[in-house]
Amino acid sequence: MCLILVGVRARPGSRILLLANRDEFHARAADAMAPWSEDARVLGGRDLVAGGSWLAVRSDGRFAAVTNLRNGLPKPAPRSRGELVSGFVRGDEAPQAWLDALLRRVDHYAPFNLVLGDASGLYAFDGGERSIRPLEPGLHTISNGPLDEDWPKRRRLRESVALELASGADDAALLALLRDPQHAPDDELPDTGFDLERERLLSPIFVAGTEYGTRASSFVEVREDGALRAVEQRFGPAGVPQGRSVWMLHSRGWEYGPEA
Repeated sequence: MCLILVGVRARPGSRILLLANRDEFHARAADAMAPWSEDARVLGGRDLVAGGSWLAVRSDGRFAAVTNLRNGLPKPAPRSRGELVSGFVRGDEAPQAWLDALLRRVDHYAPFNLVLGDASGLYAFDGGERSIRPLEPGLHTISNGPLDEDWPKRRRLRESVALELASGADDAALLALLRDPQHAPDDELPDTGFDLERERLLSPIFVAGTEYGTRASSFVEVREDGALRAVEQRFGPAGVPQGRSVWMLHSRGWEYGPEA
């Protein structure tokens, strides 16, 4: 992912609310959000190059999502960041203990930020500072920079979601916020080692590039009663829609839900 909003008890009856955009090269092969063949409890997209995932959720509400840290040219690493997501959601170790263990092997991965949790607690991992932070009730945003750097796209999404939640907006209205194409002013752009044109391209919530851009927008909500709904909208070059998946959790497992 490249932009994640986590709502912790953000509206009545909600335990976890996730809104996230995955920005990636359009040529990189991936599977759409679906139950995993090796563990039918888990729902998420799959990277077909390295085999991991950018966002996944388990039927009991255990979830994880990862972003890269943007700091100039990519650095090779022996392990894929996507395996952090799959490793957590398929395991049962408490989030704090799992993150403590991650600190001992963090150099195996290229720089990243990570958000994860289950019924016992939610946490964000700042890959630059190598710090673990519990997430309190409210709205939290994570992107490709340090957790303390409130980039314009992070602030814009958080404020937009807060307004929609206050007005009682439905799930479709929340998901639509991830299509925001507004660029940040030049004087508010972060300095991440790219040239000005690239920083401008990456500054909106929704990146509509031809070679690199927003590939998927995701909505996931885990309710206090255990109900779970997930929506993924996929996009091709220039932001052209390429498909939509809606999943609901029932007693029989994951099933396609209503198009709402």
